[in-house]
Amino acid sequence: MKLVTFRHNGHTHAGVVAGEKVISLKAAGYMDMLSVLQGGSEAMSRVASFVHKAPGAATFALESVTLGAPVPKPPKILCLGPNYRDHAAEAKVEPPKVPIIFAKYGNTVNGPRDAIVLPKMSAKNDYEGELAFVIGKGGRHIAAENWREHVAGFMNANDVSARDVQIATSQWTMGKNFDTFLPMGPWLVTTDEVADPHCLRLTTHVNGEKRQDSNTGELIFNIPAIVEFLSSVMTLEPGDVVLTGTPGGVGFSFKPSKWLRAGDEVVVEVEGLGQLRNSCVDEQAQG
Repeated sequence: MKLVTFRHNGHTHAGVVAGEKVISLKAAGYMDMLSVLQGGSEAMSRVASFVHKAPGAATFALESVTLGAPVPKPPKILCLGPNYRDHAAEAKVEPPKVPIIFAKYGNTVNGPRDAIVLPKMSAKNDYEGELAFVIGKGGRHIAAENWREHVAGFMNANDVSARDVQIATSQWTMGKNFDTFLPMGPWLVTTDEVADPHCLRLTTHVNGEKRQDSNTGELIFNIPAIVEFLSSVMTLEPGDVVLTGTPGGVGFSFKPSKWLRAGDEVVVEVEGLGQLRNSCVDEQAQG
């Protein structure tokens, strides 16, 4: 299924995309995406059954709604640093022996068509197209081989980064956490529809120019390893979003660097997960 969060006539719904229609899950008893994810496999089965017999009042034309980030309020947003071999090479760092983890916060969450606001205090804003996964069944000390029991699905993400702020210190938090710096979506594709998340093409285009073109097979730490490592430290919860890292081709790698500018359109596409398409605006223009 393609799970979404959408707005229609001032109301926010969790829903399922079916062709050119979107079906609200409120009549099935799910008021938001977290309630679906917290319901586990029982909720997924109930949602699948509801979609096949949904009343007309719960069905909307996809073009008539506004899609938001599939998980608007993740309990945690966990991200991996250099986790593609080609990105580690362009950054001139050794592939890590242990996953490098940093966090983004809820203020960064952004919809699949919403604007990326380029902050006043940075002149070096960059894109990072990524495969993200979302936790369904929570847990601690999850064995790598059991990862599918705990991952609800996959989506596109863009870990937008203010490089000058990021590299000003050894800690990346501030450069990663400006408002709007985490576009996600357009939908969350459930795990059963992705046969192998480790052989998906990932591309990022800026104004139609291909900047990133890689494959998730280039991950240094794969999804089972990531789930096992994260859960060895903290309890993973339904709705947690995990960004798996970005491949080579980010803006700083070009000579000269290709920073994002107002008016740019960034399109991130992981094979089978739709397109994440966001335009950039200056913070000054927002007031």
